Amino acid sequence: MTTRLVAARVTSLSFTEALISTLGRRLPRLVIERVSPELDGGRYPVKRTVGAAIEVGADIYKDGHDQILARILYRADEESGWRAAPLTYDYAPDRWHGSFVADRVGRWQFTIEAWPAHFHSWRLDLEKRLEAGQDVRGELLEGARLLARAAERLGAGSRQVAELLASRVGDARLELEERLRLALSEDALACVPGPLDPAEATRYDWVLDVVVDAAVAARGAWYELFPRSQARVPGAHGTFRDTERRLPELAELGFDVLYLPPIHPIGTTHRKGKNNAPSAEPGDVGSPWGIGSELGGHTAVHPELGTLEDFDHLVAAAAAHGMAIALDFALQCSPDHPWVREHPEWFFVRPDGSIRYAENPPKKYEDIYPLDFWCDERDALWRACRDVLLHWVAHGVTIFRVDNPHTKPFAFWQWVIAEVQREHPETVFLAEAFTRPNRMRGLAKLGFSQSYTYFAWKNSKEELTEYLTELTRTEMVEYYRPNFFANTPDILHEYLQRGGRSAFRIRLLLAATLSPAYGIYSGYELCENVPLHEGSEEYLDSEKYQLRPRDWDAPGNIKSDIALINRIRREHPALAELANLELCETSSEQIFAYAKHTLGDRLIVAVNLDPHEAHDAMVSVPLQALGLDAERPFGVEDLLTGERYVWRGSDNYVRLDPAVRVAHLLLVSGQPAPEQSSR
Repeated sequence: MTTRLVAARVTSLSFTEALISTLGRRLPRLVIERVSPELDGGRYPVKRTVGAAIEVGADIYKDGHDQILARILYRADEESGWRAAPLTYDYAPDRWHGSFVADRVGRWQFTIEAWPAHFHSWRLDLEKRLEAGQDVRGELLEGARLLARAAERLGAGSRQVAELLASRVGDARLELEERLRLALSEDALACVPGPLDPAEATRYDWVLDVVVDAAVAARGAWYELFPRSQARVPGAHGTFRDTERRLPELAELGFDVLYLPPIHPIGTTHRKGKNNAPSAEPGDVGSPWGIGSELGGHTAVHPELGTLEDFDHLVAAAAAHGMAIALDFALQCSPDHPWVREHPEWFFVRPDGSIRYAENPPKKYEDIYPLDFWCDERDALWRACRDVLLHWVAHGVTIFRVDNPHTKPFAFWQWVIAEVQREHPETVFLAEAFTRPNRMRGLAKLGFSQSYTYFAWKNSKEELTEYLTELTRTEMVEYYRPNFFANTPDILHEYLQRGGRSAFRIRLLLAATLSPAYGIYSGYELCENVPLHEGSEEYLDSEKYQLRPRDWDAPGNIKSDIALINRIRREHPALAELANLELCETSSEQIFAYAKHTLGDRLIVAVNLDPHEAHDAMVSVPLQALGLDAERPFGVEDLLTGERYVWRGSDNYVRLDPAVRVAHLLLVSGQPAPEQSSR
């Protein structure tokens, strides 16, 4: 548009209209910027758990010397009106802070509103004039006028108070001292909770979203098992009832979530044999991820596991033991899946009419057909996938571990998670994505409640330090909830293969104390560590392709470690948080140390990362973060052994022999805990 045309357009508008046209919005009285928490300019929601205080901050300022007032406006997604919480000004960082509590699970919104505080500015000027000995009777008339204006916007009861105050502050017949007392009273301030003129209020340009989840979305101990391997008779196919018999032990070990791989009928076409053999032998059970047969698809259960009623009984029994059932949600089909026959258009069809099976060259998965999420009939496909989730939610499942979500469209996940959580906001989705960092972060932003991580491959002090700094000291803490699985059916890291029993104890303690959510795959407690071959992370005789009965009380098991650590996790709220991690300097590359603290609970952890040799080191304690006086000794109690020590100052000595103990998990005592608020 040329300058002449712009000028012609402006002259046709009023001055105010022209200004609004230029600025693109109502004339702002203040500036509101650098709002937190805010993710990608408000494109994605941040995540919190129900009942936790949502801390909000902003830079708010205006021209001149007027006082400012500001507040948080917040509401649950289904609420039409706003609730309000105050923002207070902190002079040192020149920033406003406040918080609100989301009292139920679901999606919440918040924004910020600020306005010139005319009455507060008037009071401040009045106090300055009094200090200077000036005559303030004229100013009292102005104050009375402001109180009268405020009264016009108040409810009946408060209006009467404001009108009375206005009358008395402006009444020249009263003693000056009485008028001043009333003008400077807290009652007078309470009469002006908001802007005197709504047009003077400035709102932040965006309404920001917060996803508020149940606690299990952010924390919990997970245990993964294959129900088909739970039979007590070697060689027999396990059932849901067999799995149910293990619940008391798993509850005793302190697990919160029992995760089951796919429980659906398994196809026979191109079924995999033992150790992923291309062809199955008679009696081979196949991979549970080869989903679907003539007996049904994603909404059916494998008949050898039992019936749908048996599954319902398992869900109820787990709940009675304080555990939730998580199901695998794997969107792929065996060649025998009903969808292949009923909806071939949902798959990748080759020019010769055949359907393309899954490949990740050089790997081939002939027993699986991937779905074409961008096919012409994608609306029907997407709805069918959503309905699978709703089917299992109706059967009491509210936690889904999603298989390889990075191989399906991000748009699909954003849609389907929102669809399910709209009616069932308590539903939790765990992203099993071991892929490029941006993809993993992107999945978390668009709606996944939890995420698998690179933890299994972070075994050195340097690797752990770098990765934990990223997870806890960047914006990832606002949306990425890590679940530190120490192993999976696909991941048996070399550290566990070569480190023996001590390696399993080390990684268990790290996973369980570094992250509020962690998990192990069954067999971990027995320290199973034999790979398929040298250089492989696959298990020999992998349970993915065959039954694997076990003696759960075999010598050398670490079940006592698991039970103790899970009990400590439940008893110490500092371990239920992520962002409270304080990494500690140590004088040895093999000693990794960190602190976690919250109100009334201070922990220091020192771990020997070498599963073979003893190491010692000086550990630098973050005294200020823990509220400790450098000049006074403080007590520490090892929660793993009950032993007590007296430490002093920042540098303290530890020696850890993995043959005896792999770590200290120390509770700080002996000095008062600092006043602090939990995130």
